[in-house]
Amino acid sequence: MNTKIQTLTVKLSDAEIGRNAKLEHVRDLRDAGHPALHFRFGKNRTRGSWYLVNKRRWHRIGAFPDLSAKQVLAALPSVRLRVSADAGSAISQWATTGELLTWYADRMARDRNLSAKRKNTGASAMKCHLLPRLGDLPLVEVNKAELDKLLMWPLQETLSIDYVRLAFQLLALAFRQALALGLITSNPMAGIKFKDFSKAKVSVKPSRLRGVQLQDLLGELGQVMGSEPADAMLAMMMLCHGTRIGETRQARWSHISLAEGEWFIPAEHTKTGVEHHLPLTEQVRALLIQYRDTQTARGYDGQYLFPARSGKALSEGQASAVFTRLGKGEWTSHDLRKVARTTWADLGIDHLIGELLINHAMGHNVQVYIQSAVMGRKRDALEKWHAYLDQKGLSLIHGQTGVRFKESGNTLEAANGVACSTIQKSTIGED
Repeated sequence: MNTKIQTLTVKLSDAEIGRNAKLEHVRDLRDAGHPALHFRFGKNRTRGSWYLVNKRRWHRIGAFPDLSAKQVLAALPSVRLRVSADAGSAISQWATTGELLTWYADRMARDRNLSAKRKNTGASAMKCHLLPRLGDLPLVEVNKAELDKLLMWPLQETLSIDYVRLAFQLLALAFRQALALGLITSNPMAGIKFKDFSKAKVSVKPSRLRGVQLQDLLGELGQVMGSEPADAMLAMMMLCHGTRIGETRQARWSHISLAEGEWFIPAEHTKTGVEHHLPLTEQVRALLIQYRDTQTARGYDGQYLFPARSGKALSEGQASAVFTRLGKGEWTSHDLRKVARTTWADLGIDHLIGELLINHAMGHNVQVYIQSAVMGRKRDALEKWHAYLDQKGLSLIHGQTGVRFKESGNTLEAANGVACSTIQKSTIGED
């Protein structure tokens, strides 16, 4: 038997590599159908490397078994073109975009730093759009033209531009993460931008609730409070504080300090991932006391302000259903947040205080600003807001008299885009 180190010409496959791994004298395998494609065994003969030989130069394609024979053969035409263009020969352990996306979908599902809502949104975009449309696209063929043909243009025909952008950003993020971890040698999406496919701007939806509607809104919530107190209270807490639906529906009584007059929202419940502290005004304290008494009278003594029948907090879907009932298609939970923020500006509440109340993400410079005095200014702002709501009907719901703004005898009026000004004896100032 000839034991000289040699190159065998075979029909390359994983099985063929396995058979020849037992033959120590065989160093290289060359594909019979593609003579320029070589496989070289490593010291551990269960592993090896793929090469494309071009003009006597050996261009490494990748490692085996990370890249199977089937994957390399499928990518070979594109590898040849890349070598000819001096763009390199290396390819990923994945042959298709679908393999990369499947990896990223699994990674995203197990990322504890992502909220359940973000995970669900990402998983839906992957399952319904990215994987069906790009799953079979070879990684080496990812370019603007293919993405436009397979993904972007078909999506914009049936989906909002906001969602199309979300899908594109998720795709780009998957490629960036794979590159950062060295799972692909280059990012074919590095120079591709959303504006390459569409000049449409992501819309900012105006609020469907306006300040002039607050009196009617509070009147409706007052009626609902008698029959469905949890529905009304969920809306009231959002309107009074400008909180998000996710932050509000998960509230626990242990987060509420009536004695200290504070509502604590833990970081895991906020969109920004930062814990949030909100002052409780006398009006809201009265609402909470009444609401807790109602829960007790109805036989509930659990930890949640808004419990589901399961004993846990309302789910995202259950909370959304509340606003389907309340809004009747005319407004949503987010409109409560918008009308609060807009009216704060009309009342002359400092912009930064408004941003802190609404818990928008803040940059470093803003963090420097935050100090012990801010909580007091947030309280002043909410007291001004709730005094304004009292005049629109909130006082009929909480039933309190003699709270600070009522004692002043002054009235608050919000002008259209102009800071609210009472008579000169107003008890509140922004300084």
